[in-house]
Amino acid sequence: MKLVLNIVGMLIVLAICFLISWDRKNVEWKKVGIALIAEIIIAIIIVKVPLGQKLISLLSNGLTAVINCGNEGLTFVFGDLFTGNMSIFIIKSLGNIIFVSALVSVLYYLGVIGFVVKWIGKGVGKLMGTTEVESFVAVANMFLGHTDSPILVSKYLKDLTDSEIFLILVSGMGSMSASILGGYHALGIPMEYLLIASAMVPLGSIMISKIILPQTEKAKSITDVKMDNKGDNSNAIDALAEGANTGMQMVISIGASIVGFVGIVAVFNLILGRFGISLSQIFSYIFAPFGYLLGLDGQNVLFEGSLLGNKLILNEFVAFQDLGAKLSALDPRTGMICAISLCGFANLSSMGMCIGGIGVLCPEKRGTISRLVFRSMIAGVFVSLMSALIVSICLLYTSPSPRDTR
Repeated sequence: MKLVLNIVGMLIVLAICFLISWDRKNVEWKKVGIALIAEIIIAIIIVKVPLGQKLISLLSNGLTAVINCGNEGLTFVFGDLFTGNMSIFIIKSLGNIIFVSALVSVLYYLGVIGFVVKWIGKGVGKLMGTTEVESFVAVANMFLGHTDSPILVSKYLKDLTDSEIFLILVSGMGSMSASILGGYHALGIPMEYLLIASAMVPLGSIMISKIILPQTEKAKSITDVKMDNKGDNSNAIDALAEGANTGMQMVISIGASIVGFVGIVAVFNLILGRFGISLSQIFSYIFAPFGYLLGLDGQNVLFEGSLLGNKLILNEFVAFQDLGAKLSALDPRTGMICAISLCGFANLSSMGMCIGGIGVLCPEKRGTISRLVFRSMIAGVFVSLMSALIVSICLLYTSPSPRDTR
């Protein structure tokens, strides 16, 4: 029964994407099919095949060990506020974003990220028939943020078609940056779950975006994309300092956003409380059908609905905090599916960030970005849901082993 629900869920996601498509007649279903099959194969390899599971486990342990190195800096600066029993969200959950952002900035400057993105991107491009710029940005979103990855190809943005711009937006909305992973992990989300979701972003983004806005304009031929790794940094130390500063800005921005949105939710709950309901309960019922199609059981259907609503209307940190608090009470399969469905920046506040961030890189495309950004947010939600549905199928006959959520 769950297999049928998952397949129906995938068909419904594709059908909704088709219904909101700008050009239904020109959808390249062959390309969509290739992307779907490739994404399923990737999921099988990393979720069911022992070698793939081992690779994800090694990457998870390695990345967790590196992220934990940032604890030394947090301990030095905050002392007992970090090491003590007090739970200060901005320090314990968001603090490591500063360290990881600095590390990513150095790797970015040294060309490590650019090298990985270039060669994986070339492979994705050959498989999917996408342009180099599209492929590189789709892959870069596995490591960088939705407003950072376009910097790699900023000098080409003005020459891109609407379909290429849309794919850039969708891959950003459906992805997570490496700098943020430490924050999610600190909320109790296993790193394996986050890495599985990240691995599925490039192909999922291409599949969803090419249904909603197919490539009909003639794309400019750019055969040898040269990515900008250095930016304005004069050396690696400068890159590290800028990365740490950017991480601090991210922490403040995320913290401020959560304060504002959670406060607004409290106002709504104050009003709705007079009628015996809350905003979370409303979200539960609105988004519950997706929990049902994911094959979840009982109250977990409503719980997933609440998580999806919080992620879309508020942000993924609020949703991950709710999930992390309950993760130990969920079976491993349910926990993994719920986590993967939440992975990505697709929420209302991200639309403004995309318009502002990418618009600065290419003012000529600001109007285009503004026109495309709302559907790109919806598409980003579907990228994560499609990944969760595929993983759900893979887990039907092989449950993941229980994880240490810390």
